[in-house]
Parts: sequence; C-alpha cells; structure tokens
Amino acid sequence: MILVEPQLGENIGMAARAMGNFALSRLRIVNPRDGWPNIAAQRAAAGADQILESAELFDTVEQAVADLTLLFATTARAHDQAKPVVAPSDAAVEIAAHVANRVAGGVGIMFGRERYGLQNEEVALANRIITFPVNPGFASLNLAQAVLLIGYEWFKLSTGGALPFAMPERSEPASQHQMQAFFDNLVRELDRVEFLRPPEKRETMLVNMRNIFTRMDPTKQDMHTLHGVVMAIAEGRKGPAKGGVLDGEQATRLRALLAEHRPGGFAVGQRRNRPWAGPVAAPEPDRRRADAVAVPDPGPPLRRAVQAPDPGRPPHPGLRLLRAPDRDRAGQPDRVGGDRRRPRRAANLARGPRLPGGRDAGGGCGAGPGGRVGAAGGEPSATAVGWAKARSAVPTI
Repeated sequence: MILVEPQLGENIGMAARAMGNFALSRLRIVNPRDGWPNIAAQRAAAGADQILESAELFDTVEQAVADLTLLFATTARAHDQAKPVVAPSDAAVEIAAHVANRVAGGVGIMFGRERYGLQNEEVALANRIITFPVNPGFASLNLAQAVLLIGYEWFKLSTGGALPFAMPERSEPASQHQMQAFFDNLVRELDRVEFLRPPEKRETMLVNMRNIFTRMDPTKQDMHTLHGVVMAIAEGRKGPAKGGVLDGEQATRLRALLAEHRPGGFAVGQRRNRPWAGPVAAPEPDRRRADAVAVPDPGPPLRRAVQAPDPGRPPHPGLRLLRAPDRDRAGQPDRVGGDRRRPRRAANLARGPRLPGGRDAGGGCGAGPGGRVGAAGGEPSATAVGWAKARSAVPTI
C-alpha cells in the first residue's frame, strides 16, 4: 500500500489499522506533509503499531514504485488515459494470480492525497486504474476507507469468503416425534383453559400454531425449554406460591385479610354506600383526637386560668401578660401557674373609679392600680379621671 503525500497523521494511522484487519503489512509513505514519525498516526492506528514501525519512507513516487512489476492507481476521476479500469474485486483477482505465479517483483496500489488525489503524471506510472462503484455525485472516499475496500476484496478472495466464526451447534435438530409430543402437550393444556374456540376454528388454529414451531427449525434443547415453559404455566394454577390463580377459598381469605387491614373498614371492591358489618376501629391517635374535640368547654374564656410565663424564663419584650378583673376570676386559687396574687390588688381595684358600663378603670390593657400605667399607689391619675369625665359627657345615641 503506497500513500502519496498524505496530509493527516490520523488518516495514516487508520489506513494502517485497515491493513491490519485484512492481513496486509507492507506500507510505503511518500513525503508526508506533517513529517514522520507522527504521534497522531500512532493514536489512530488502534494497535497497528507494528505496521507503522515497519513503514518505508520515500521522497518521490518514482522511488516508491521502482521495484514493483504490477502497479495500480486508485482514483475517482477519469484521467483520460488509455489504461484498463477495473473494480476492486477484479483487481484482487489479478493480484492473486500475480502472487500465485511467483512473478518477479511485487504488486503495489497507490492512493492519492486527501485533497485532490493522484496527479496525471502519477497515474501514468500505473499499469491499471482502480475505481469504486460509488455515487457519481459524491464519489470522494476517505483515504483509510479506500485502503479498507481494497484490503477487504483481497482478503475475501484469499480466504474464499470464509467467516471467522459460525453459530455453534449446541444441540441436534429436534425429531418429529419430539415435536409431536410437545405439540400434543400444548394442545392438552390449551383445551383446559378453553383457548381453542370457537369449535369451528379449532383445526385452523392448530395448523397455524404447528407452522409457528416448524418454521423455526427447533433443536432438542429448544423443545425441552418450550415443554418446561408450558408445564410451569399449567402447574401455576395450583396456588399463588407458584404464580397461579387463586381458587375460591383462597380468594375469600385474601379479601377478608385485606378488609381487616384496610383503613375505614371497607373491603376490596365494596362500595362505601353499602353497610359494612365489621368496621375497623380507628387508630389510637384518632380516638384521642376525637375525645378532645367532643369534650365541652368548661366555661367562658375569661374564667379559665391565665397561663403564666415559665419560671426562670423572661417574657417576650413585645408582649404583656393580661389578667382578667377580679370578678371574672372568682373562685380561682390565689396561686395559678406559679404566679402569686398581690395582696393590695383587690383593695386598689375597690378604691379605683368606675368607668361607665361597669368596667374597672384601668383594669386591663396593662394599666396599674388606679388607672396609672405601672404605678404602685392607689390614687387615680389625672389622665384616667379626665378620660372618665369625657366619656360621661358624650351623649348616648
């Protein structure tokens, strides 16, 4: 194989790989553009390093073909030269005859540059022209592809087209007796499940099924496997442990088990608008939640105990603990939630002014005794007294 001024190292490496696929080992390279050796060619060779290492390097085409007695030039263009034009297969026949006759000299095939192929002067050196039967509208081939096609035709002719491997014969063909025994067993199981119906189509269905198995040319091992499949499906009807169908009693027990563990007590397939004799009790958390909702409120909100802040924990700076007036907290102990009532609270409230409507002045909203916010004394403040007078002066509509 002679590569004339190849431009890319990758193409040289892939051409060497193609040569190795078809037992070709002699490679000649004429004036490669990127020099030699080429790391890109070694990477693209994918293991064909020996072919690259033994490649011969030449400066001109004349030097590369000087010792050859039969030379072919590959081209996709007609060079208008009076030379025989042959296909790769015909060239392989002529090369095989040349080698078999032990003609002095060797045989060479030239491949041109990736960009524009071989020049007319280079084609003139060849004895034959090889062209490929490709699409005339897109006839250009990659350099490695052209080498591969030539190598394929040569190797196929040299080996007689023998394939490197064939399907292994793991079992001998099944006999008619074995196939008939399998088919009889299959028909017997199909009759048990009433598959072959209607009766008037039974014979046609049997013929079609028999043709399915005879077309596949089964082996003895195939018949053993198919017989085991049919028997496994048939024996599966004995119970769910073998993947079969539940009988009546087993299905009833399964439905009862599902109904027992199903939330709400409804069995599988039962409609919810029908009465169910045995509802399942609600889970424990649900019963507690239902009891808490059903308990009536012991009293109005103001008569409930006021929650005090946790001992040793400062209250939130943006919140104030509100205490209901004394009359709303009648009957509660003096100590609620760790909070002790102040002894002067009742006396201060008693001396404080009464607001219209019977409400205690300053009894809420964080006001201290006597209406003074945060005050410790019992006298009402001027602001509280003025506000009370203003309220009493407003006419009632």
